[in-house]
Amino acid sequence: MHPTKKIKGSKGNSLAGKTIVLGITGSIAAVRCVELARELVRRGAEVQAVMTREGQRILHPNAMEYATGNPVVTELTGKVEHVHFCGVDGKADLLLIAPCTANTIGKIVWGIDDTTVSSFATTALGSKKKILLVPAMHESMYENKFVEENLAQLKGLGVGFVKPRMEEKAAKFPAVGEIVLECERALGKGLLRGKKVVIVSGATQEDIDSIRVITNRASGKTGREIAKECYRQQAEVCIVHNYEGIAHGIKNLRVRTGREMHEAVLGELEKGYDLYITPAALTDFTLEKSEEKIRGGKPLTLHLKPKPKLIEIVRERFPKIEIVAFKAEVGMGEERMIEKARKKLQELGSKLVVANDVKEEGLGTDDNTVLIVSAAKVRKVSGPKEEIARVVVEEIAKAL
Repeated sequence: MHPTKKIKGSKGNSLAGKTIVLGITGSIAAVRCVELARELVRRGAEVQAVMTREGQRILHPNAMEYATGNPVVTELTGKVEHVHFCGVDGKADLLLIAPCTANTIGKIVWGIDDTTVSSFATTALGSKKKILLVPAMHESMYENKFVEENLAQLKGLGVGFVKPRMEEKAAKFPAVGEIVLECERALGKGLLRGKKVVIVSGATQEDIDSIRVITNRASGKTGREIAKECYRQQAEVCIVHNYEGIAHGIKNLRVRTGREMHEAVLGELEKGYDLYITPAALTDFTLEKSEEKIRGGKPLTLHLKPKPKLIEIVRERFPKIEIVAFKAEVGMGEERMIEKARKKLQELGSKLVVANDVKEEGLGTDDNTVLIVSAAKVRKVSGPKEEIARVVVEEIAKAL
């Protein structure tokens, strides 16, 4: 068995049963394709590399055969490889061209088939296969009017793109995880297609003085995983939290304090959303911030006052939105947690509440155990937060 086959599905099965043709063209970013192919395989995909001659000058085909476990297509032969994979009955589910040069983009638009990759693309367009491009080139090329027009023309034909990172005067290869996420979205089941989702995630802070804050141990991992899973399932996603963005396709609103969270969430929901998901640990109290730094060395008394519950404000202002609440408890048995979750269901008029006991795990950990509670049933899920997010979103889709 080829070593690559041993890692297949080691990070999940979101791409299980899918064949992805990875087209590699002559950008220096081709050196990232070994890592990209391996990550696709780890998600369960079968990967077939196709390389142009210019791509082979940067990355040797042996490296891609090692990365994928499959012989690399370096030229078209009597096996008509482009038809075998990307024809009407071809075995490919997606043609991913990464990196994709300005030269290749132009050739695809004008139907010029003088490389292996452009022939695969022409065939895929004709058979209406899914195509995803990852442009990579110098900034001056990316911003060339004719390249922009070519990109717009391909978008009009339904071709997808992964936005490059713009830095150091170049349109650079994005993070491999972001490319994988876009592949998962393109090949996903579409359980939330057409839905607009706002997710609040992680902890907020309340200022004590110019240095100190009140907060909690919530890491935001669950919220970020749920945002990615909603995106995989083809929803339009906005996440509100105190972290950097997850992916270009997911709208990111960065906030720090509870007040900023309230303002951002309520302002965003005014734009019209279907779902509001709350795996966040927002501060329940606030206080008057000291204008001066508080000196240490002596006892300090803080006067805390309760804050309005954001979830209750959302329910009052947006009575038609579906709310999926997360309810954290400490040292409480399952029976009691289910009872309290069902009470929350009634209070919010929701179809699902996710409950968990954070005494041992949950806050800041990679794994968790949750109870997904509806009026009719309870589903218990344990494991990595990515897996929990997958099941939670699956249950949300069933409930809608």
